[in-house]
Amino acid sequence: MSKELSWPKEKINILLLEGIHPQADTVFEANGYKVRRLPGALSESELLAEIPGVHILGIRSKTKVSEKVIEEGRSLLAIGCFCIGTNQVALKAGARKGVPVFNAPFSNTRSVAELTMAEIVMLARRAAHQSASLHRGEWNKSATGCHEVKGKTLGIVGYGHIGPQVGLLAEAFGMRVFFYDIEKKLPMGSAAQLNSLEELFRHSDFVTMHVPLTDETVNMISARELSFIKKGGFFLNLSRGEVVDLDALRQALVSGALSGAAVDVYPEEPSSSKASFTCALQNLDNVILTPHVGGSTEEAQEEIGKEVSTSLVQFLDTGSSMQSVNVPEVRLPLLRDTHRVLNFHKNVPGALSEINKILAQMDVNIHAQQLGTKGEIGYLVMDVAQNVSRSVKQSLDILPVNIKTRLLF
Repeated sequence: MSKELSWPKEKINILLLEGIHPQADTVFEANGYKVRRLPGALSESELLAEIPGVHILGIRSKTKVSEKVIEEGRSLLAIGCFCIGTNQVALKAGARKGVPVFNAPFSNTRSVAELTMAEIVMLARRAAHQSASLHRGEWNKSATGCHEVKGKTLGIVGYGHIGPQVGLLAEAFGMRVFFYDIEKKLPMGSAAQLNSLEELFRHSDFVTMHVPLTDETVNMISARELSFIKKGGFFLNLSRGEVVDLDALRQALVSGALSGAAVDVYPEEPSSSKASFTCALQNLDNVILTPHVGGSTEEAQEEIGKEVSTSLVQFLDTGSSMQSVNVPEVRLPLLRDTHRVLNFHKNVPGALSEINKILAQMDVNIHAQQLGTKGEIGYLVMDVAQNVSRSVKQSLDILPVNIKTRLLF
């Protein structure tokens, strides 16, 4: 296939932060790209100093990519979130600039599910209490308050990628499983969907959170919801820190309404391992606290490194936006002896007609074309004759609806 790259691959500036797994480098380098790394997360001011000239930015959960950063990233083509969450990125601002954001929605689900199940067992056996007492030099060997999880009921809030895996593991332990989700979901195993949070909480000995961070999920668990859990029940949050009122959770634990809790995520988390950590749940023997490590296994991080870098390479090499969370998903098979044009534009009535009208006036033969729309954004991928591709790009660049046009090859 005859290709003329809009940018030689060696000139693509790929910047990875926060100790992303080396598997990402392997994928990029195997496809002809070079990677630059900086240790740890960057503050907004530090990122603003780095972002000019960066084409691909890779982050994890601690680096915040604000609208200001995206505005300054004039060369920015795409952002890779090497994690599940994308709330650390100004997604709408990225879409408005034609910058797709990719994440890894599947790669660490098993790791989170396994930790969830392990903590359910540890809570049921009062292992946190007993570990704390042993650290104080106290030997309190007793079966009082310790239970098997077999026959108990688990309530799962959020039944996306992680919830079903947690449910299947819980069933293998002999638990009954209910779940609540705002959408109708196909149950895995013998799980049953309930119609409200209150109904789920009232049925459950254990409640575990696995929801994304949205406007609807911020503080969705308050003292009211916690009061519905069975007396002596347990609560777990391995989703996002902002979804739970920690002061209300502490009160439920101190009062004895809840027997224990396990929390892996927090509304405010330190930006580095050197920073101190404070939380309303500290110094409670019946609470297991972990430092946002639900997906932090070597296996998960390696798979995340591979998954996100592969999506970014596909976007760089073919224009595929599959797995993007903020722009339309478009994938057009490659054609021989053509040049590919990628166009982000405002999703307004008549946009595609306007584009095709100009191409018709230029007497351009479109060999293949695919359009996707999402909210305010339209993404058009098309293959045209090699001798007119630059003229096509120049014509699209001046259209009022144009956001960004890139000549891929």
